[in-house]
Amino acid sequence: MPRFDLCLEELRSYNPTVREPEDFDAFWAATLKESRSVDRSPVVVPYDALLTGFDVFDVEFPGFAGDPVKAWFIVPAGTSSKLPTIVEFNGYGGGRGLPQERLVWPAAGYAYFFMDTRGQGSAWGSGGETADPFGAGPASPGFMTKGIEHPSSYYYRRVFTDAVRAIDAVRTFEQVDSERISVAGASQGGGIALAAAGLAEGLVAVMPDVPFLCHFERAVAMTDADPYNEIVRYLSVHRHLADRAFHTLSYFDGVSFAARSSAPSLFSVGLLDPVCPPSTVFAAHNNYKAPSNIEVYPYNEHEGGQAHHWRKQATWLAETLGNVAR
Repeated sequence: MPRFDLCLEELRSYNPTVREPEDFDAFWAATLKESRSVDRSPVVVPYDALLTGFDVFDVEFPGFAGDPVKAWFIVPAGTSSKLPTIVEFNGYGGGRGLPQERLVWPAAGYAYFFMDTRGQGSAWGSGGETADPFGAGPASPGFMTKGIEHPSSYYYRRVFTDAVRAIDAVRTFEQVDSERISVAGASQGGGIALAAAGLAEGLVAVMPDVPFLCHFERAVAMTDADPYNEIVRYLSVHRHLADRAFHTLSYFDGVSFAARSSAPSLFSVGLLDPVCPPSTVFAAHNNYKAPSNIEVYPYNEHEGGQAHHWRKQATWLAETLGNVAR
């Protein structure tokens, strides 16, 4: 695919002002307070994953409004000390899958928590198990316009709250060093990681790869690829609702969460990415409040750096954390 966005020099200085509602912080403070009022401990059950070298746990924790959300928690076998921990979020349409698909971080010596994404898990991968028990008004097929009539009903209000509550849950685990929790994810997972970075307290590192859910108005105008194109299809029918839709989306923009993040970050971007245009990724990176680095993959699309980038993440994270238990 030919390059279609700004040149790299322009991307590095691209620092747009995105639409942001005046009550952004109050909206999220009220949302989190309401969900945190559900005082229920996570359920953590040992799971026979037929693996040697790892202890695997099937987790159910209270997410948005106390809804049950599934996750995997994996640590090196016999872990007795508190480990630095990574909480990871999934890409669009996927579920938590099976634990044998999630071993690279625990194999590197970390405790690892992988959150199921509510309502998803049936588009690719090995499936998900978390329902989204909320209805919505008219929407384009997919999740991008589900509940877009109002910020309080929008789908990602629930998902982003689930992510913060996942961090709350993992802090209570005996194998977790609650002072050394990082978040990560690619594509949708990167967007969720940015939201968690802006909303959760006390994180030590953030690793959003080719993040989705950033700079909505530019993304929708630049790409004809899904999932952003779900919004285009919705507005092509509901022609008079554009302002209302983008007002809702302004509460969920990764650029705004980046501007509120306090933990250092390592982003990645593919300069040929037709799904998450590079300028939308740089918009979040360049607005990031804490120190932020970005790995650029000039000849890659939405796949980004893949396994090569994991090595860079692992090196960067070890340097960020200091002496990580191995």
